[in-house]
Amino acid sequence: MSFVYEPTAEQPQIIHADHEVLVVAKPAGLLSVPGRGDDRADCLINRLRGAFPTVLLVHRLDMDTSGVMVFGLTPHAQRTLSKQFEERRTKKTYVARLWGRLQPKSGTVDLPLIVDWPNRPRQKVDHDTGKPAQTDWRVIRQTDAETRVRLSPVTGRSHQLRVHMASLGHPILGDPLYASGAAADFPRLMLHAETLRFKHPDTGVMQSYSAPVPF
Repeated sequence: MSFVYEPTAEQPQIIHADHEVLVVAKPAGLLSVPGRGDDRADCLINRLRGAFPTVLLVHRLDMDTSGVMVFGLTPHAQRTLSKQFEERRTKKTYVARLWGRLQPKSGTVDLPLIVDWPNRPRQKVDHDTGKPAQTDWRVIRQTDAETRVRLSPVTGRSHQLRVHMASLGHPILGDPLYASGAAADFPRLMLHAETLRFKHPDTGVMQSYSAPVPF
């Protein structure tokens, strides 16, 4: 069955805005940027343009992921922030609900990733041609049925957290690509970008912004 994009009616929440940067909480079920075709024009950046006409993309979140995103409001801010992401000087933490009881209480997944071309947009682990990808994880709380974790990606590969958790045998609940059966039967992907830290492009001061976990 082909994918039909039905963007959420939930609107993004403004966390912070100044002369250089805009920080928002993206709802789940909304593309960060337009997809191909008029039916995929409704997206986060287009919804922001009405109030912030100079808004410029710095990074993305998957459509199914909610949480903190930062945008530049000037070309200088976009360049400076983008460079911080490229050089891994930003710090991102996510909260996720996983299938099953993850052991031990903390660890690191270090598995290289590459796009699974016949099954795009899926990604896969590939030790020969994959790009390096690392994710630190720490258990917040758990039952026999599920585990709530805080995830800290060291790299920023596409679908990194989703593939890495699935590779442990504990897919993120509600994941339409990497979970199956009861693990996939949730109203949304249980992955949220909770906190983002970066240096302000004007002052150089480290800023930290958070969005409450909605699940």
